[in-house]
Amino acid sequence: MSYNIGLISGTSLDGCDAALIRIEGEKVEPAAFVTLPMDEALRDKILACCSLEQSDVRLVCTLNVELGRWFAEAAKTVCKAAGVSPGDVECIGSHGQTVFHIAEDEGGYPASTLQLGEAAVIAWETGIPVVSNMRAMDMAAGGRGAPLVPYAEYLLYRSDKPRALQNLGGIGNVTALNANCSLEDVFAFDTGPANMIINALAKHFYGLDYDDGGRIAASGRVQERLLAEWMAIPYIGAPPPKATGRELYGAQFVEAALASHPGMRPEDWLATATRYTAAAIELNYRRYVFPRCPAQEIIVGGGGAHNKTLLGEIGALLPECKVMTQEDLGWNSDSKEAVAFALLAHETMQGRPGNVPGATGAKRRVILGSITPAP
Repeated sequence: MSYNIGLISGTSLDGCDAALIRIEGEKVEPAAFVTLPMDEALRDKILACCSLEQSDVRLVCTLNVELGRWFAEAAKTVCKAAGVSPGDVECIGSHGQTVFHIAEDEGGYPASTLQLGEAAVIAWETGIPVVSNMRAMDMAAGGRGAPLVPYAEYLLYRSDKPRALQNLGGIGNVTALNANCSLEDVFAFDTGPANMIINALAKHFYGLDYDDGGRIAASGRVQERLLAEWMAIPYIGAPPPKATGRELYGAQFVEAALASHPGMRPEDWLATATRYTAAAIELNYRRYVFPRCPAQEIIVGGGGAHNKTLLGEIGALLPECKVMTQEDLGWNSDSKEAVAFALLAHETMQGRPGNVPGATGAKRRVILGSITPAP
C-alpha cells in the first residue's frame, strides 16, 4: 500500500489542486483533496510569464522557485487534511504550471513544453521524492505531451459500457473508453476551450473569477454570428491527436473578440462562450469519438462540472448520452487531474510507462517525468 500526492495548477489559474490517494494493488481510493487558492499577485506573474510581450528570463527563473514553494505548501496542506505523515508518502507527482506549450513544430520553433514549479524546492520543503516534467518524455517520443490524464482514466473508469470522460478545466479534453477496452483502444484529445473564455469574460465584465453555476450565461442569448466565427477556427474541426491551450485561447483571444464585436451585452458574451464549449464538444464527439466509441455515458470532471448551464448545453446537444459527474462515481470533480498525476507519478516510481500513444501521438509508451529524490 502506498500514498501518493498529485499537484496541478491548470490553465484556469484559480489555485493548486492537491490530491492524496491510497494505492493498494489495483485498488485506488481518495484520501484527501484540497485546493490552495492562487492570489492575484501570483496569477499576474504567471500571465506575464505566458506573454511573449511581457515575459523575461529573470521572471521565468524566479517564478519557477516561487511556484515550487507554493506547490510544496499545497502538498503539506493535503497531508495535514488526511492526517498522513509526509514520511508515509511514496512520492509527489507535480504537473507544475504550464507557461507555454507548442504541440507541433511551427514557424521554425520545435515542439516543446515548459512547466514551472521547481521540483528540488518541493522535495526540500516536504521531504518527499518528486516526479515532475512529465510531458517532456512523451514529446521526445514524438507525442504532443497532452493529454496525459487518459492513462489514469483507463485505470479508474473502464467498464462494460462505452464511456467518454470529458474534462472541463481551462481547456476541454475527452478520453474515450470502449466497453472492456484494452489500453491500445484508448484515445483522447482536447476538444477546445472549456472554462478559459468563460472565466476571462466573467472577470472582464463582472470582476468575477468564474460564472458561478452558469447563472449569468443562463440569463443571456447566444449570438449566432460570433458562435459561427469561433466554430470556424481550424482547431475545432481538426482531427486528433491534437492539443491546445492558452497560446490559442488566452487573453489575446478574448481581447480580439471584444474588439471585433462591440456593443454586445455581457450576459450574451457568457451565453455564447458557454455554448461554444458545448458545441465544440458535440462536433468532436460526432466526428471523432462516436465512430470509434459509441459512448452511452459522458462523465464530466473539472471545474466546469459545477456549471449547470454548461452541463445542460452538453446534454441538449448530445441527448443520446447520459451526462454524469465524477461525484456520481464517488470521486470529486475538481480532483480529477490531480488524482491522475498522483497515479502517473506512482507508475514512474515503479518504472512503468504512463502515456497513451493513442491520445498523444507518441511513437510508443514511455516512462514519464524526472525523479528528484528527497534530500
